Amino acid sequence: MKKYRILVSLLLLSSFIGVNTKAMPVMDTPEVILTGVPFEISVSEFDQERVCDYQLLIDQTIYQPAQCNAGVLSFEFLSIEDRSNNQLSLLIGDQEISTKELNVLWGWISIMPPLISILVALFFRSVIPALFLGVWIGSFSILGFKMSVLWQSFLDVVAKYVKQALADPDHAAIIIFSLMIGGLVGIISRNGGMLGIVNALKGFTTSAKRGQLITSTLGLTIFFDDYANTLVVGNTMRKVTDRLKISRAKLAFLVDATAAPVACIALITTWVGYQIGMIDVSVDQIDAINQSAYSIYLNSILYSFYPIFMLVFVFTIAGSGRDFSTMYDYEVAARQGNDRSIQGASAGYTNESESKQLEAKDPDRARAVNAFLPILVFIISVISGLFVTGEGDNIQDIIGSADAYQALLWGSLIGVMTAFLLSVSQGLMSLEETVQSWYEGVKFMIFAIIVLILAWSLGQTTELLQTAQYLVSILGEFLPVAYVPTIIFILAAATAFATGTSWGTMGIFYPIVIPLAWQVLFINGVADVEHMHIIYSSVACVLCGAVWGDHCSPISDTTIMSSMASGCNHIDHVATQFPYAMIVGSIALLLGTIPTGYGWSPLLMIPLGVLMIFTVIFLFGKKID
Repeated sequence: MKKYRILVSLLLLSSFIGVNTKAMPVMDTPEVILTGVPFEISVSEFDQERVCDYQLLIDQTIYQPAQCNAGVLSFEFLSIEDRSNNQLSLLIGDQEISTKELNVLWGWISIMPPLISILVALFFRSVIPALFLGVWIGSFSILGFKMSVLWQSFLDVVAKYVKQALADPDHAAIIIFSLMIGGLVGIISRNGGMLGIVNALKGFTTSAKRGQLITSTLGLTIFFDDYANTLVVGNTMRKVTDRLKISRAKLAFLVDATAAPVACIALITTWVGYQIGMIDVSVDQIDAINQSAYSIYLNSILYSFYPIFMLVFVFTIAGSGRDFSTMYDYEVAARQGNDRSIQGASAGYTNESESKQLEAKDPDRARAVNAFLPILVFIISVISGLFVTGEGDNIQDIIGSADAYQALLWGSLIGVMTAFLLSVSQGLMSLEETVQSWYEGVKFMIFAIIVLILAWSLGQTTELLQTAQYLVSILGEFLPVAYVPTIIFILAAATAFATGTSWGTMGIFYPIVIPLAWQVLFINGVADVEHMHIIYSSVACVLCGAVWGDHCSPISDTTIMSSMASGCNHIDHVATQFPYAMIVGSIALLLGTIPTGYGWSPLLMIPLGVLMIFTVIFLFGKKID
């Protein structure tokens, strides 16, 4: 009897609890709420008959539902001005139905993760510790910005944010693609394919002008990776340019000025996966943008004025035989047999370790087809993959809807296997040597992948902390829409100059740039398709600013590698390249970024910019006898 009563009581209790739980509304609140930044709350499991009678009480303010119907109950444009007022109450009339404590932070806390990342990168000249610290600060803030959660926030950097970044299928695809393309570079370098391309061009170098044009053309040929471009072109063409009495400073400039610019705007490079991954971090934060990250990247290319203008500048300088500023003096001295820019033994660095990894095993059997064919197969495979996975009536729709990650994975795998078969079937390398060369190429991508993962993690924290929304709340009304890309360019350029890394700069800026630009558009009432050019230009300006800063910075990895591969004194390389980069960057801003911010077509501004480059070179440049 006693057991029977207990059983009945338990059944009644469970029934009571179940009924009440079912009837209790559930409020879906943001993980973090910032003071002064509007937010919204949705409610589920509410009373359908009284859906429009619900109210929210926050900070002594009562809010009415923005939407209330049979399936939706939501409150929008909510705001908290004081962190201490963190209590949320759901009401029906005067009756309190449910309460919840909110995680409210001061608005300025949300900018600390990216700001600290930038400052640490500037001060210590190292991007990985900067990004890690930024993620840690973000994790610490999300958990409430209290000393009691300091250790837990440190553990969450890896246990939560890095793990989530790696768990994303698209992120995994980008990592695999980057490793595969790095391996491809390693194989075609070691089997003599790249050397074969270089050798095929050497026959045309009969004068200083031709030597410069061939060097620049070779820089375009090895378009798929800036590191490979720098190391291969610099090391290979050095003997040719010395014979033609072209200064090492000029060689270093031609190498450096074609490496990153072509790698960042070509459709299929080691940069593509990285950029798409970064753009994807931002796009995921905005529901109103339906375009894929790859589509945004393609649209942004026309707004990448600095890389485009720099390539035009390089070929105009090389083809005209003219130079000005510091470069002119070095070229005149080199023609007289006194090249002051030759790297001295006391410089303290060497290019041996880098160049050996990209040297052909058997230079006598170097054939251009062993590099050309895998790259061609790679490109065709990627393009085919885009068409297979895409849908639409025109090319833009097909590519915009295509699974770019899938296409890049297919293409990289097929390209690597082609390089494998060519190397082994011709007896250029054994199977083990081919695998080892692939691995050596993979190692070149490890740093970039670490930066990428940490950047993804930082993007997660800035999204949860609503960093872009806070910046817009304090700057949006004062930030002119037309100048958003220009400001982004300047900030990215300053960061890249101080840190010496374009990829690190992109990793810091990309997670917040697109949300920031979109919020500025929204506040100004122009968040529509007609103003998507601001988004495209903002994306391009992160890249352009990063590359410009990279070109001017004496601590840039590609600048240092260009000096090493060319055998040029590093300071001489920086001193001669800086004036050229400043001129091209100024033209890119004045005749590219600023006018297109006001709606001018890039198809109009690019020819005007090219014309200005011709004018500057032929007006100020002097021919070298």
